[in-house]
Amino acid sequence: MADEANKTAFVEIQGRMFETTAKLKQVQNQMRNKESEKKRAYLTLEELQQLSDDTNTYKSIGNKFILEPKSLLMNEQEKKLKDSETAIASLQTSKEYLEKQLAEVEANFRELLQQDPGLARQIMSMADV
Repeated sequence: MADEANKTAFVEIQGRMFETTAKLKQVQNQMRNKESEKKRAYLTLEELQQLSDDTNTYKSIGNKFILEPKSLLMNEQEKKLKDSETAIASLQTSKEYLEKQLAEVEANFRELLQQDPGLARQIMSMADV
């Protein structure tokens, strides 16, 4: 009976581990995307700052370019930069939370295997197949 309960607990912990790992990878990918978005906005802003105020600047919309004032384009890039920084901070918090969850799941997993060495042997024999 205890053996069956341990197998059920193992399956549950394994599912939580896969789920948490998948969420963590998703958050890391989102962070990478936001980092590149932030870098793009920063570099664009740097280039715009070098231009004189009377320079014609264009905004890309699809495959067309629209004449826009430099100040408007700079405001858009500053907003993108700030939005990216905010999103990255939020994602960092999520990442830290998920890492703690994953560590907790791993600890539960280790504890279960220490409680039931027979289950550990079964898992190892399944891994050899």
